[in-house]
Amino acid sequence: MIDQIISEDLERIRSSLKGDLFAGKNVLVTGGAGFLGSWLCDVLLGLGAEVTAVDDLSTGRIKNVDHLTENPKFRLIKSDVCTFKRRDKFDFILHMAGHASPEEYQVHPIETLQTSASGSANMAEIARKSDATLLFASTSEVYGDAEVVPTPETYWGKVNPIGPRSCYDEGKRFAEALLMAYYKQYGLDVKIPRIFNSYGPRLREDGLYGRAMSRFIMQALKNEPITVYGDGKQTRSFCYVTDTVTGLMLLTTNQEARGEVVNVGNSQEVTILELAKRIKQITGCESPVTFHPLPKDDPKRRCPDTSKLEKLAGWKPQVKFEDGLKRTIRWFQTLNPATD
Repeated sequence: MIDQIISEDLERIRSSLKGDLFAGKNVLVTGGAGFLGSWLCDVLLGLGAEVTAVDDLSTGRIKNVDHLTENPKFRLIKSDVCTFKRRDKFDFILHMAGHASPEEYQVHPIETLQTSASGSANMAEIARKSDATLLFASTSEVYGDAEVVPTPETYWGKVNPIGPRSCYDEGKRFAEALLMAYYKQYGLDVKIPRIFNSYGPRLREDGLYGRAMSRFIMQALKNEPITVYGDGKQTRSFCYVTDTVTGLMLLTTNQEARGEVVNVGNSQEVTILELAKRIKQITGCESPVTFHPLPKDDPKRRCPDTSKLEKLAGWKPQVKFEDGLKRTIRWFQTLNPATD
């Protein structure tokens, strides 16, 4: 699936990446048919890499990469990341596989934990045998209900290890510890971005997979009630996909980032209620905002301190929240022309 909006955004990413560090390189992307994974596949191929995407399609979508299937430098392998085996040597492994939607991972807690634990162990071994750089997609969820905001990488987190979200945040925390052990024991080139709420085209909106951003947009486009959990005063920091992917690509090749955890996100805080109101305003919908009980352990605030990434890679978000939101809504409208 590629259209004018995505094509323009891909060009924005490529133009911000200098050099040919990926040209001719063999790259493995787990979760390659997912939201961020598919964007990485597109960018890497555009930079001259050969890409192997692994995805069991439990959360990924074939339509995210169907435009790549005729590219001789791309192959999609349907496989569980926990059991995936290849004799190929890889230069880079971007481990993006995971269950990222809270509703969805709470329905599949064991699979979520296995992907972070067994899947990451498998990727670490493949990376070690290939002498590859391994970038692991961690999450802001490792900070839990943070007491320090904006949150720096030095903050240890405030999490409930047996709560309803623990399958995701504790799985990611374990994976971070495991990969840091590989870095210390084997000298593996490990980079660990902690990704804050990313959004943009290809974000899933359906059923358990939908997150606040995509759910609100689809509800607005259909003039359905916009469902806000709690009083809507909880905050998130939304980072447009082009900025997130650029940050990930810069980290992957940054030698100073070896063995480092690094926040990737936008430091502009937005309340969930404000998000709903802005979507209503942009779409011109008549959807009422309805309020529902706040899920257990839902973080009150989420905002990254991104100074580390800025210092390491000279990276700063380029897309304003309002602009990214308008582009995302336009993209969803192209999928649902009857709602335009």
